[in-house]
Amino acid sequence: METLGGRNGLAVGIQHKRMRRRTWIAGVGLGVAGIGAGIIYRQSPMFWQQYARELGEPVLPPPERPQPNRWPDQGLHAAWLGHATVLLKIDGYTLITDPVFSTRVGLNLGPFTLGLKRMVEPAIVLDELPRVDAIVLSHAHMDHFDLPTLRAMERPGVEVVTARGTSDLLRTGRYARVQEVGWGERVRVGPLTLRGLEVRHWGARMRTDTWRGYNGFLIESARRRVLYAGDTAMTDSFRGIKGVDLALMPIGAYDPWIRNHCSPEEAWRMAEHARAGVVLPVHHATFQLSREPVGEPIERLLAAAGNQRERVAITRIGSEVSLT
Repeated sequence: METLGGRNGLAVGIQHKRMRRRTWIAGVGLGVAGIGAGIIYRQSPMFWQQYARELGEPVLPPPERPQPNRWPDQGLHAAWLGHATVLLKIDGYTLITDPVFSTRVGLNLGPFTLGLKRMVEPAIVLDELPRVDAIVLSHAHMDHFDLPTLRAMERPGVEVVTARGTSDLLRTGRYARVQEVGWGERVRVGPLTLRGLEVRHWGARMRTDTWRGYNGFLIESARRRVLYAGDTAMTDSFRGIKGVDLALMPIGAYDPWIRNHCSPEEAWRMAEHARAGVVLPVHHATFQLSREPVGEPIERLLAAAGNQRERVAITRIGSEVSLT
């Protein structure tokens, strides 16, 4: 028969083993993080300086909070949740573009993320999202294809449409269906058709996986058309689109990355090419990705719109628009 002291000794021994195991795991995590940090520092010292600077910066609350639960099942409704994340409801079907709800985006090393920190919180807490029917992923860059967010959104009823050569990053069996789309290709999700559009960007998540695709998307229902441009520099690819109700256009990260990201004036010009009725600017005011001041992209877009600035539907994170 085991004595009380024996049981206590066994419990202490187990506790010590668990503590040693946790210490070892923590040490491995820190070691891996250190290796990753070293690699990133050698490749981009400016990134590491920004990472250190952002450690003490607060993440501000969103200026507005949308209420998608009030959206009816008829019409086209949209809310900008931050960066390139837009919640859309098209005639009762709900989808979300490039969902990113993490505080930092970058290289995930266990509990650590080596990457850029948000300046503003998402306009909706992830747990408070309404039911999402589909996720649309434009490309595998970490500020668009956030693995912690995508893990948290895994549901048997959720479909995913993503660019060519990117589905290997997902746990595909945990979604209802995952479909890859290349330029000019079409897929169906619920009542919608999504067509991959050629854009001027690149798709590699790291330095060597250059085979990964990158898309814009034309999203169509029986009555509505939405253009999601993803990330792109100036292109004529949208000239062939015969008008859209809503265009989600990237307007930030152009200084000095103008070869891969359009300027606000170019974003407006491309929306005009697509004959967009309403423009919803994205990809700005959320992460410090480049050198232009935070408020500059939206100011320049509104100036480019001139006397048609009422067509710029949303200028602040958390704002929403409805087209009925």
